Amino acid sequence: MNNSSLRTADRLTHIKIVIVSLVAGIAVIGIGIAAHQPGLDMSTQLEARAPVLKAGKPVIWSGSETSAVR
Repeated sequence: MNNSSLRTADRLTHIKIVIVSLVAGIAVIGIGIAAHQPGLDMSTQLEARAPVLKAGKPVIWSGSETSAVR
């Protein structure tokens, strides 16, 4: 049978395509897991435990930014 087109391919060719795509997907996931950076270091953990600063009352700032040219 002619296997030059996916539409006319036989069952074995379709199974090969599925297997190759699964292997490629597992390889991508494996590389992604291997490239994952390690957990938080101590400085990041200390920053996460820092005290929370709450915002004060709202302040309205006003002023004139224009300069008079004479």
